[in-house]
Amino acid sequence: MGLHRHALRTTAVGAVSAALITGGTLGLTPTAQAATGGVRFVDITGDGGTVLKGNVVTPADSDGTRTYPLIVLPTSWGLPQVEYLAQAQKLADSGYVVVGYNVRGFWQSGGEIEVAGPPDVADTSKVIDWALANTPADARRIGVAGVSYGAGISLLAAEHDKRIKAVAALSGWADLIDSIYSGRTEHTEATALLGGVGALTGRPSAELRQTLEGFFSSDLSKEQEMIAWGRRRSPETYVDQLDKNGPAVFMANAWGDTIFPPNQYARFYEELTGPKRLEFRPGDHATAELAGLFGVPNDVWKDTGRWFDHYLRGEDNGIDREQPVQLKSRSAGGYEGYPDWKSVGATTRKIALAGTTTIHTNIDSGADGGIIFLSSVLDQLARVPPMAAIPLLPRRWAAVWQSERYASAQQVRGTARLHTTLTPTKESGTLVAYLYDVGLLGLGKLVSNAPYTFHGQTPGKPFGVDLDLYSTAYDVPAGHRLALVVDTVDPLYIEHNPSGAQLTFSSPANDPSYVSIPLREQ
Repeated sequence: MGLHRHALRTTAVGAVSAALITGGTLGLTPTAQAATGGVRFVDITGDGGTVLKGNVVTPADSDGTRTYPLIVLPTSWGLPQVEYLAQAQKLADSGYVVVGYNVRGFWQSGGEIEVAGPPDVADTSKVIDWALANTPADARRIGVAGVSYGAGISLLAAEHDKRIKAVAALSGWADLIDSIYSGRTEHTEATALLGGVGALTGRPSAELRQTLEGFFSSDLSKEQEMIAWGRRRSPETYVDQLDKNGPAVFMANAWGDTIFPPNQYARFYEELTGPKRLEFRPGDHATAELAGLFGVPNDVWKDTGRWFDHYLRGEDNGIDREQPVQLKSRSAGGYEGYPDWKSVGATTRKIALAGTTTIHTNIDSGADGGIIFLSSVLDQLARVPPMAAIPLLPRRWAAVWQSERYASAQQVRGTARLHTTLTPTKESGTLVAYLYDVGLLGLGKLVSNAPYTFHGQTPGKPFGVDLDLYSTAYDVPAGHRLALVVDTVDPLYIEHNPSGAQLTFSSPANDPSYVSIPLREQ
């Protein structure tokens, strides 16, 4: 029932977002070119002979008598090769050889869009080969970095090329399937955006077109094939090899990233055994890095430079002695340092989901995760997240549980977890859980959310549901309460609720239902 409605909305969102991204890219070109008079545009032969369009920026004092550390920058999804020129010039001024290149399948580079497939990973190694042969690059000091698509390719390249000694992966992914299909639910707006931008600025491969077709049609017969496709393109699949190679890995992302949510990045970070750093900030996909692409100083690019300065140039700038996990709350204040991700939510508080509640499906209750990009950017810039009037939510389509009012501020940090018992009237269904900060007048501000889809269940038979909401950092003011809302329709996701289905939530005495709230240690 919900698929046609979602398809119309996501097509529109994808088209508008693609136009905005392309417009921003074209606007970047003259600024970047004006700031990089010494840039040299080159053709680089990639994997299988595919020609990649690239650019090289070298230090001003390069005279052929010495070598410099090398940084390779694969472009983001849909952006042309001028994307990083402002940052490339800054890095070159600091003593690096910088080679940026347009990934295959986009703009003037050859080939088709492989979505970080083996040819893309091999391309990065070919670019390194080219740089070592054609620039004053030092083979012992090689780094890779990128935003979004370039971040994922950078991590994969470091797993397959032991020459890479340092990585900066900004707004990237570690688990592609967990990013666009978490909770076994299609993230339809995010994937429609990626598909629309890819079609507008590049040449999607037949494999990509088939994968997207199966994704949007919710064809369960293609599910395992899609999962296997995503696993081959996920750095988490090869994490053991990354640990073996041992590069220094810097990762940064935004709490509200609607394309690559933070959970999968945090999980991957915990699996790394070498030098590592993880940063989370308010915002949506790549919004924290955007100003830096125009040459405007910001924290993400500053720390990227510090990371490379220490691990490629040997500079004692102290970044290795700082707490490796750095978080900035969506609510207020500066950065908080932690020794590891496990320490972020040091304590937990459970909200009991007592009683038995039945809701009907197929209708949006008014509780939503917002609009891709727009909602999280508003939260980043004005601290205005998606809102809902909790007392007015229709209980026919929304289940609501609330905590007591808190006497003191509650600093939510990390991953809230829902545990409940669900009895469906149909074998398939979708639910979306939302955690709200509810003020005195009942207005709820979205703290986190996540979808969950089930298939093959026996109608009328209860089963357990465990769902991790998206990780976040949010301060609930004193006098407010937290509310968990569950409904069945959200424009961000494809729903799988048959017409007329109902979902019943219960809390058996031997297995009580709850939502676990991670809190910063006071």
